[in-house]
Amino acid sequence: MTAEAPTAPVVSYGRLIPVTVHFDDLDALGLLHNARYPLLVERAWTELWSAYGVRFDGDWHAAGDACNAVRELRISYEAPVTSPGTYAVHLWLDRLGTTGLTYGFRFCSADGTLTYAQGARVLVRLDAATLRPAPWSDAFRAAGRELLGPAG
Repeated sequence: MTAEAPTAPVVSYGRLIPVTVHFDDLDALGLLHNARYPLLVERAWTELWSAYGVRFDGDWHAAGDACNAVRELRISYEAPVTSPGTYAVHLWLDRLGTTGLTYGFRFCSADGTLTYAQGARVLVRLDAATLRPAPWSDAFRAAGRELLGPAG
């Protein structure tokens, strides 16, 4: 008898990206510090887009779709994270516009069943020379359509 590798949790839309909470991410009360949630979401988002070839390698002019800025961040905290360990971030797109997008997220248990925090973030694609809004590439838009959630 051979042991089978555990299967990754499945979500009906978007992607579930594993993240790790370390002991030093906790505050003096032993809770995940509120400022760590957006940081862990950002790391998950970066990992997801890197899989599509969208990454920043130090040159904003060559960064293409990775040259973007946050316009808005909303987050609500639903339940406290009280220990280090493996969790997940569920990511999806709510809206994919010409120069901007809105993505939703849930910071959740590793299997995606328990939500600790949820929110949305608005990004704007920028032209590296002018820092003005610029259109997403066709390749980015194609990848983005795969991530559209039920509202998208």
